[in-house]
Amino acid sequence: MAVSYPADGNAVCFQLEDDSFWFRHRNRCITAVVGQFPPAGAILDIGGGNGFVARALIDAGYDATLVEPGAEGVLNARTHRKIPNVLHATLEDAGLAPGSVAAAGLFDVIEHIEDDGGFIARLRTLLTPGGLVYVTVPAHQRLWSATDVDAGHFRRYSVPELRERFERAGFDVLYATYFFEALVVPFYLMRTLPYALGLAKARAASDYQTEHTAGGGLVSALLEKLLAREVGAIERRRTLMTGTSCLLVARKAAAA
Repeated sequence: MAVSYPADGNAVCFQLEDDSFWFRHRNRCITAVVGQFPPAGAILDIGGGNGFVARALIDAGYDATLVEPGAEGVLNARTHRKIPNVLHATLEDAGLAPGSVAAAGLFDVIEHIEDDGGFIARLRTLLTPGGLVYVTVPAHQRLWSATDVDAGHFRRYSVPELRERFERAGFDVLYATYFFEALVVPFYLMRTLPYALGLAKARAASDYQTEHTAGGGLVSALLEKLLAREVGAIERRRTLMTGTSCLLVARKAAAA
């Protein structure tokens, strides 16, 4: 299945992840929701890049296996993130038996897949009855910008749209919310509006570095503090009204 992703995507992300408030907060939200809906076995982190999420899941006490087609991501996951179980393959080529996967993570993955419905249906066949899937995606098509184009996205989602994709494939959606509420206005002003007005310029890796560290120091610390309330909301299974990302947990029906 064709995946739209930049050739240097894993290399760029690897330079950002450790110092990025965005990647760190996403990890906190993911581990919080996994704590609320724990898996019955190992989590298969599909398209997990350099293993940043897999490492957080392992550190939180979960068994995680990385499935990643990019050679550089696999190398970074093995040598730098010390992920013990890594499959260098696409999901289709990984040789997984139907009904063999207890839980799967799709963390900013399905927006890169043109036939997202077909991919979700394929994943469902691999899950055990009652198996869980944890998902994050970029939110709101109205926030589309050059960043989405550069990243190889096909779309952004609303929570109802994401829920519909999984329900149509035969999943029961257990929880769905937005997150990164505090970033909606800054994203619109800094990314979407310039793109809509035709003023967006080619972006260098240093531009993303500046964004992901929020300039560092006090600004970064303040932003992380603002976002921290979202982790508590997720731990209480509350939903947030908006955000620049969506988070969803779905279950394959036990009888299916």
